[in-house]
Amino acid sequence: MTYAFRPGRPFTDDFRAIAAEQLTEAVMILEDRPQGLHEAIHDARKNFKRLRSLYRLVAADAPQFQKYENARIRDMARNLSIVRDAAALVENAHYLRAGACSEEEERALTHVCERLTTRRDHIAARETDIEDRVAGTLVNCEQALGALAQVSFDDRRSKTAARLTKGWQRTLKRAARAKEACGSSTEADPFHELRKRAQDYRMHLGLMRETWRSAMQAKRNEAKMLVDILGHLNDLAVLVQLINEEPGLAGNSQDQAHLIAAVIARQEILRGDALKLAATVFQEQPDEESRTIRLLWLDAAR
Repeated sequence: MTYAFRPGRPFTDDFRAIAAEQLTEAVMILEDRPQGLHEAIHDARKNFKRLRSLYRLVAADAPQFQKYENARIRDMARNLSIVRDAAALVENAHYLRAGACSEEEERALTHVCERLTTRRDHIAARETDIEDRVAGTLVNCEQALGALAQVSFDDRRSKTAARLTKGWQRTLKRAARAKEACGSSTEADPFHELRKRAQDYRMHLGLMRETWRSAMQAKRNEAKMLVDILGHLNDLAVLVQLINEEPGLAGNSQDQAHLIAAVIARQEILRGDALKLAATVFQEQPDEESRTIRLLWLDAAR
C-alpha cells in the first residue's frame, strides 16, 4: 500500500488502509529503531504529518473524527518533539554557516553550531522519560487505530468526488489567505501558516496521484521545494526566538552580530524565493482547480 487513493476502490476501505498504514509504520519504527531512537522519532513524526493531512482532506464529511483525531495525533507528535526540535536548530545553524559570506562570519557561526550542539546533547541527556513518552505514543497509536475502524463514508463515486473537491478547495483557500498575508508582512506567523498549507497541498497531491501521475508529481515537486524553503525560514525564526531567550548561545557580541547579519540576509532571500514559488504552486484559483480534481476523480473511478 502507498500513500495514495485508488480510484474505483470503496473510499472507506481505501481511507482506512492508508491511515492504518501510517499508524502501523509509526508503531514499527518506534519499536524497532533501526537507526536509533531519535531517528525513529523523526520518522514517526513524518507518519503523523501524513496522517493529519489525510484527515484534513475529509474534514467536511467527518468533522468530529477529524477534530478529535487531529488533536490526538498533534499531541503525540509534540510529546516526542523536544530532542528533535533541538537537533533541527543545530541543522539550521549548519545551513546558515554553509552560506556564510566571509571567513569571520563562518567562524562565528561555527561557534554557534558548537553551542547549539552542546545544548542538544544536554537536552537529550535530560530526557530520562523518553521511553515513557514513546510507550504512551504506542498506546495512543492503538487507540487511533480503534477510532479509525469506526469511521465510514458514503462510497458512491459522486459523493467521493464531492468530498475530495470540497477538501481540495478548503486547502487551496487556506493557502491563498496565507499567501496574501505573506505578501504584506515579514512576520514569521504568516509564512509558517503558508508552510503548513503547502505541506497539506503536497500530501494531497500525493494522495491523488493515481488520477494523473505526471501532473500530480510535477506539482508535488514544486510544492516540496516551497515547503523546504518555508521550513528553513521557520527554523530561522525559531533560532532567533531561542537566541532572544538565551543570548549566551550566540556567544560574544561579535558572534552575535555575525549571527544576526546572517539571519537577516538569509530571511530576506528566503521570503523572496517563497513568495515567487508560492505564486507558481498556487497559481490556479481554488474553485477552478477543485473542479479539475472532481473531473479527474470521476474519470479515473469509472
